[in-house]
Formats: sequence, C-alpha cells, structure tokens
Amino acid sequence: MEIIRNLTRRKLRNILTISGIVIGVLALVTMGAMAEKFNALLGGGAKYFGSNVQVADNSSGALGGFGGGGLLTLDKVSQLESVDGVAAAFPEVSLGAKPGSTNGVSFGVPDFIASSNPGENSYAAVKLSFAHGRDVNTSGTGEVVLGADFATEFKKQVGDTIALPIRAKDAPVEFVNHPFTVVGILDKTQTAPDAGAYVSLQDAQMLLKESLPASIRGSIDTSKLASGITVYGKPGMNLDTLADRINAQVSGVKATRPSELVASFNAGGAIFTAITTGAALLALVVGGLSVINTMLMAVTERVREIGLKKAVGAHVRHILREYLLESVVIGSIGGTIGLLLGWGLTSLINAATASSNLSLFLLSWRLVIIAIVFSVGLGAVAGIIPALRASRMDPVRALRAA
Repeated sequence: MEIIRNLTRRKLRNILTISGIVIGVLALVTMGAMAEKFNALLGGGAKYFGSNVQVADNSSGALGGFGGGGLLTLDKVSQLESVDGVAAAFPEVSLGAKPGSTNGVSFGVPDFIASSNPGENSYAAVKLSFAHGRDVNTSGTGEVVLGADFATEFKKQVGDTIALPIRAKDAPVEFVNHPFTVVGILDKTQTAPDAGAYVSLQDAQMLLKESLPASIRGSIDTSKLASGITVYGKPGMNLDTLADRINAQVSGVKATRPSELVASFNAGGAIFTAITTGAALLALVVGGLSVINTMLMAVTERVREIGLKKAVGAHVRHILREYLLESVVIGSIGGTIGLLLGWGLTSLINAATASSNLSLFLLSWRLVIIAIVFSVGLGAVAGIIPALRASRMDPVRALRAA
C-alpha cells in the first residue's frame, strides 16, 4: 500500500514515466510481432526445404525458358527415383492464383495454386492437417483444398465453389477460369501453405496449359509436364550429397542443395532479428531513462522520510527493497499497458487486412513473456541506482537536509 501511495504523490510525473515505458514496450511488441510472423514464414520454409531436394529444369529449350523457369517431363520422376539414396519423388505443378494482380499477399507469400500429392505428407517435415473436410481425389477433377488464409480471404467453406485462377478486375477477355468445389480447409500453419489452393495434378496441369502464351498453348501437352519435382532422401542420407548425385546422374535437371536454400532463409531471419533488437534497445533507452529520472526525483523529495525511517531502525535492505519494488511496479504497469496496446493494435490490423490475405503480425507466447520480463527487468535495473542512493543515506544528514 505504501508503494501505491508513493506513486500517487506525483501523478503527472509517474504517468509520464509509465508512458515512456508503454511506448518502448509497444514498439517492442509491434516490431517483435512482425518479426515473429516473418520468422515463422522463414522457419517453415527452412524446415520444409531443408528436408528435401528441389529439382527443376536445366535445359535451354523453349520449355526451359518459359516464364523464367523450366518445365520437366514426368519421366524424370522415375529417373530420379532410380538414383541411389532417393526414397520418393513427387511431381509438382505450381502457378499464381491471381495472374496479373499484385494484391493478396500474406507477408510476402502470393496466393498460389499447386498440385496436391497426399502421399508426400508422410515425407514432408511440415505436416499439413485439416481443419475441415478432406484431401482432393488425386484421380478426379474439380476439387480443391484451401489454405487457411486463402479460405479466409475469399470467405469459403467446405462445400462452396470457387473459380480458379482468380479473375483480376482488368483481366483480358480471353481469360479463362474453372469452378472448383472446396472439399477441405487446412489448419493454419503460419507458413506458405496458408496462401495455397491445392488441386489434383491433372487439374494443375490443365491450369498450367491455360497459363501458357496462346501462340504455343496448342503445341504443348502439359499432361506430361511438371514445373518441378520434390525429392526425399532415405533415412540418414545427406541431402546435399544427394543433390550432387542427381545432378551427375540425371540429365536436363538442376537439383539445388538444401543447405543453400536454408541459408537464404536464415539470412532473411537475421535481418528481422536485428530489427527486433533495435526496438528492444529503443525501449531500454526511453523507458530506462524515464524510470531513473523519476526515482532519483523521488529520492530527492523524500530525504526527510528516508532519514526518519533509518533513525527508527530501518536497515539498508529495507530502503533498498522499497525503492526497487517501486521502480518494478512502475515498469510492470507500463509493460502491461504497452503489451495490451500492442496486442490490440496488431489484432486490429490483422483483422482489417484479413480480407486481403495480408497477415503482418504474430503475437506469440514467447513474445508476450519477453515483453513482461523486459518491462519488469527494466524497472528493476533502472531503479538500482536511485535505490542504492536512498539506502546509503546518513540519517542525521538526511534529517538536517530536510
């Protein structure tokens, strides 16, 4: 009670001090939530691509140059599976869900359409599970499974129909899309699959054909093509070694070492970690200086009170504890308010941008704990100097000075 009474003595000054901590913690929470979201995407990518070998076309022919990326013939799948160390290979067909549109990104991951390979889930490091419904029938057509963000963006549920690819407002007259029945919606992963629409390989090949330039569309049989192949190694197999082995034994393909992809993801994560660290340092400077200033002023104003307490028997530890607790309370109040404001702000922004499939923030429990510990620790550290000054006062001099 005494601590609360002391805080209410100088309401304006303490409010300003708490506001400084609120600003610092708010910056930490918002920047940290943005970094958590981005790092979740990068972490998911690193986990997925670190568990397999991505194989693409490496030829210089017409197909190899299409769209800045190559197309592989499906016979490459059997060739890859014959390489020593390969456990399984899955053809992949992937294309943009919104051709010609720049909208609808989930923090850097554009909406996409991809072929579904149910058997791949048993090999993949990032396991996909269903919030509702089931997987597509691999031998059928006209079915789609939507990622969590994709379903939210277009307000689709199991049983609804969605036309793919999505028609842009300025789409040309010859633009073609097809109706698909939503048979499943995936659980949210906070990674790339949230922005995906998964169809059977046959449907993906059909959509791929229609995405080709009209001048070559009729001369290409996409039912025998894939945009890439994902290869999984046998247990204990070094995937970098497997990628080198594929490049040496299978012609016309380029297998990328998983370590190279993982390194690129980790480099991106380091940037956002630096941003979060910068926000934490800002909070430390702003909040710490304000707490130190307030507590020093409190010590100066309460010299007589400190002298009286020591004169009647208060020990150094009693005075030290009192002022440390006071500064910790200030830090805790500011941290709690900053955390709540950060949670509210990030939630409002995420809700406002959900319809555009733009998710910027992820407020994780780790970030919540960091914010709480940071604010309490900030108050304790900032209160050490004033508390030591108060506890070491000579009671006689304190009473005379008063």
